[in-house]
Amino acid sequence: MTRLPRNPDEILRARGADARPAARFEPYCAEREHDGWDIPTEQSLLRTEVAEERARSIITRNRSPDVPFDRSVNPYRGCEHGCIYCFARPSHAYLGLSPGLDFETRITAKPNAPDLLAAEIGRRGYAVAPIAFGTNTDPYQPVEARLGIMRACLRVLHDWNHPVALVTRGATVLRDLDLLGAMAARGQVAVGVSITTLDADLARQMEPRAPTPATRLRMIAGLAGAGVPVRVMVAPVIPVLTEPELERIMQAARDAGATAASMIPLRLPLEVAPLFRDWLDRHHPGKATHVMARVQAMRGGRDNDPRFGNRMRGEGPEADLLHQRFRLARKRLGLERVLAPLDCSRFARPPQAGDQLSLF
Repeated sequence: MTRLPRNPDEILRARGADARPAARFEPYCAEREHDGWDIPTEQSLLRTEVAEERARSIITRNRSPDVPFDRSVNPYRGCEHGCIYCFARPSHAYLGLSPGLDFETRITAKPNAPDLLAAEIGRRGYAVAPIAFGTNTDPYQPVEARLGIMRACLRVLHDWNHPVALVTRGATVLRDLDLLGAMAARGQVAVGVSITTLDADLARQMEPRAPTPATRLRMIAGLAGAGVPVRVMVAPVIPVLTEPELERIMQAARDAGATAASMIPLRLPLEVAPLFRDWLDRHHPGKATHVMARVQAMRGGRDNDPRFGNRMRGEGPEADLLHQRFRLARKRLGLERVLAPLDCSRFARPPQAGDQLSLF
């Protein structure tokens, strides 16, 4: 495999990507060339930068048949967790940034997201349905502990009795158990916790700034203890590397309190494929060819199959066998296919100062 060129002046600590390849929309790309001068340059540690964006709208509408929601909110662009396989990496290309290191080191926060959310669900004619969070980047990534944008959004939904579905691997979700527990008591929240492996060393390589597998099991236990329905998401399942753990992950999550499970085979859209290949070459060179051969066996001979209906499940005997294993384990462990529908019937504008109190 051909390694992606990295910047030798940068010191990388706990990063998934190793390089900053140009995004697909950029008309030019820069390459380092030796100028004949052997003058040493000072290296510097690459740190995370957080910029603010004043968003003009916050609810994104979705018509994909592959996901069970039609609207979502993402308080952040980019994700410091740095998961090398993250399907959201290509979205940084729309900002003129690299889906490589830029995706995990140049984060954009939307501090006005809670106000926009309240305004948009408060519009006349708004039809309530569950809003999904964590569909692109993690709303509980490290910066959320300091900025609290996700908590403020959750407070809006709590006050409006609006149902919400969360997907996360960030331990800061436990900070919000007060709101999540109250919404769970009204049947208005469900949380998906992503676990890809139980091997802490492998997780550190793949997901360098995400919580450890043991911490994610504690997250499931904490959420379940507060009455929040939890779905374990074994996603992505990576052939050779994490696929042998499928049943063990589901068992550990069930024992921690999860009541439902889902699974998605590894998908490598757009710029993710070369980044993942580069990561394999750096961390698992002896398995790289085997991993990619198995991936392509489930993706019609390609690194990725973007077609609706196929992109989330794959195709062929390899994919069929994986899904059969998952279904058998789910049945044996008593894990539901989906969680109970969220309650939309209580949605209403919260009381405002000066409102006349109800007599009933």
